[in-house]
Amino acid sequence: MKFLLTAINAKYIHSNLALYSLRAYAGEYAGHVKLLEYTINHRPDEILEAVYQEQPDVAAFSCYIWNLEYIRQVAEELKKIMPALEIWVGGPEVSFESSAFLKKNPYIKGVMAGEGEQTFLELLKAYLECGDICGSGRQIQDRGGMDRGCGYCLPDSSASRIAGLCFRREDGSILTTPPRDFTPMDEIPFMYSDMSDLRHRIVYYESSRGCPFSCSYCLSSIDKRVRFRSLHLVEQELQFFLDHKVPQVKFVDRTFNCSHSHALSVWKYIRDHDNGITNFHFEIAADILNDEEMALLKTMRPGLVQLEIGVQSTNTDTVREIRRVMDFEAVKRNVLSIRSARNIHQHLDLIAGLPFEDMDSFIRSFNDVYALAPDQFQLGFLKVLKGSLMHEKAREYGILYHSRPQYEVLCSAWLPYDGLLLLKSVEEMVEVYYNSHQFERTVRRLEREFEHPFGMYEALAGFYRERGYSKMSHSRMARFKILREFIMMHSPVAERSSGNEPWRPSGTEVPALGGDDRTELYEELLTLDWYLRENSRSRPEWAGDEAVHKDEKYEFYKSEEKEPVHLKGYEGYRARQMMTMTHLEYFTHDVLGDGQKGRYRVLFDYQQRDPLNDDARAIYV
Repeated sequence: MKFLLTAINAKYIHSNLALYSLRAYAGEYAGHVKLLEYTINHRPDEILEAVYQEQPDVAAFSCYIWNLEYIRQVAEELKKIMPALEIWVGGPEVSFESSAFLKKNPYIKGVMAGEGEQTFLELLKAYLECGDICGSGRQIQDRGGMDRGCGYCLPDSSASRIAGLCFRREDGSILTTPPRDFTPMDEIPFMYSDMSDLRHRIVYYESSRGCPFSCSYCLSSIDKRVRFRSLHLVEQELQFFLDHKVPQVKFVDRTFNCSHSHALSVWKYIRDHDNGITNFHFEIAADILNDEEMALLKTMRPGLVQLEIGVQSTNTDTVREIRRVMDFEAVKRNVLSIRSARNIHQHLDLIAGLPFEDMDSFIRSFNDVYALAPDQFQLGFLKVLKGSLMHEKAREYGILYHSRPQYEVLCSAWLPYDGLLLLKSVEEMVEVYYNSHQFERTVRRLEREFEHPFGMYEALAGFYRERGYSKMSHSRMARFKILREFIMMHSPVAERSSGNEPWRPSGTEVPALGGDDRTELYEELLTLDWYLRENSRSRPEWAGDEAVHKDEKYEFYKSEEKEPVHLKGYEGYRARQMMTMTHLEYFTHDVLGDGQKGRYRVLFDYQQRDPLNDDARAIYV
């Protein structure tokens, strides 16, 4: 018998932890389980064909908000061409209101609700027992009349004894069995063995389940019994990832540091057994980090660890209403302290559409988080998930949201739809001009000409809209040209008559510039940003002709070849080789921020990059 478990991931780089865990828990029966992973970028017919070619006896799909509509489409067509195939689903998107889901989707046999390992094992065994009892099973044919052999069925009597199911009985009625109790974490086998299929993908891992907090928009708040995997098992499994030099391991623990002893032990093991390659991602609550954890984090190799920190809002009324426990002053203090060590990537989130968060409030939240200079700044939009408290209170908050997945907010009593559209356009600008890190020096200087950071991204979004640049695919060079065009048309705050002070970090002086001097500064900053990311042979048009003459270049690299001063690590390379591997550029403004004056040269070394933003090393020579 073949039980096919299918995942349709959001991106190729993702993998589906649930499928690997179900197969591992199947133990001696795992030989009957086949995994199939695709993405939402594949055509539904491709997945339909792949499942059909596998000729499974039973099929199941892992359902999330990003793939449910896709799975419905595939499953409906699959049932047409394989009418005897029984199709199951599981995952957070179908674990609530399961009976209603089955009524709307008659081609689905049933739902595995909640934690699925033990439920799946019992379901698998029930199908195998059915095959033993029925002998050769039911003879079935496809729509073309071709014999397809045995069809496995699940008697109502067998299914009704399995906890955690909602299924369609033989008479068409729907039965929901008692909920499945939580499985102790140590009883779940390690789900990975052969890493060859995951060589170029993110590997997901969990050392705990449940969350101690009660955020009203999150399904994790339903499971308040936090359960941890024993540290001796976690350490063995971390060593497996390290031995296999997995590029990234993403912990899916909902609040990884809710147990200080657990977090410290895991972080110490990662630090002490670092292989120089593997990166570990954790979702944490920054405000509860203690001094010992902070000190430990600062000892990590740059790039070893990255932290995802959900701020969601800095409006205290909003935070209280969504039942979130957060001390933003503590978040601010700890995020800035971690940032000072420049060794850990920090990803901070906001959510638009929450109760009591109007446009002015969201702008304040945006500016509060932006001032912390996170490595990634994500503007998310509220998803009203079935089973969450937010779903129950949506009417009270005047929240309207999409009827179909991903159930994203359309408006609330505080934020109208046009406000949401504005935030969507700002989100796009943040993704392009902040999170890419490709324009970092230019944007860092430009933002100080505005009353606050949000105002700059709002102005950029308006510029894109007015010029017809929105909703278009642009090359990297085109993004630079658009930003330059925006800068040249933008009048600095200092030249306006509004009287508003431009926003700037505390204690930062920004000299007022205008005319040719301002143009030259920004063109040099754009040039710096261009060459920091790549050793491009296509020179930006605003940078003019290459200022470093080839003879001057050769003299510099010949000197480095004989006696390395700035290019240590390039021993064995000839001068002309180093000329192609690095880049020299003249600047007149202090673009590096180290006090340089007059005309000076900057060397871009692409063999040494910042592990947090991938910038080349840039030094004055």
